[in-house]
Amino acid sequence: MSAKEQTIDWAILHYENWQLYMAKTDKGLCYVGSPGQSYEELKAWIQKRFPIARLVENEGALKPYLKEVQEYFEGTRQTFSFANDVNGTSFQQEIWDALNQIPYGETCSYSDIARIIQRPTAVRAVGTAIGANPVLITVPCHRVIGKNGSITGYRGGTDMKQYLLQLEAQNGSDK
Repeated sequence: MSAKEQTIDWAILHYENWQLYMAKTDKGLCYVGSPGQSYEELKAWIQKRFPIARLVENEGALKPYLKEVQEYFEGTRQTFSFANDVNGTSFQQEIWDALNQIPYGETCSYSDIARIIQRPTAVRAVGTAIGANPVLITVPCHRVIGKNGSITGYRGGTDMKQYLLQLEAQNGSDK
């Protein structure tokens, strides 16, 4: 008996000079890409994680997701109402859950995250798990910075990370 083919819908969010590929399963948002990423990169990522999936461009299916991320960029949204469909190792899931606990407009260090999950010596592994986060912005890995406050690596690029942190700082936690 063969596994059932899954449809994964995708669309592009256009914001200022960025275009971000976004994709969803029937369970929720599964991917938010980096600025400047190509369709081929999206396709390769999907094929690796959902080997029997069919990738279909469907802006209508992603409309609620696109709308909320657009509102986030415009500074009118601080949290997301939709589900994410992210699968990783149990360690990655633990890290991604910890990221979701960082309040809008605040930051944590990699060491802070390691302490939160009660594995204070796992700082490098924490960094690797954060780097594997497939849904930029909606699982806020951009809120993790170096212990000394420096802007460290980010799958979306350090320019995007700096932009997101400034956006959140400007809009504070009072909206």
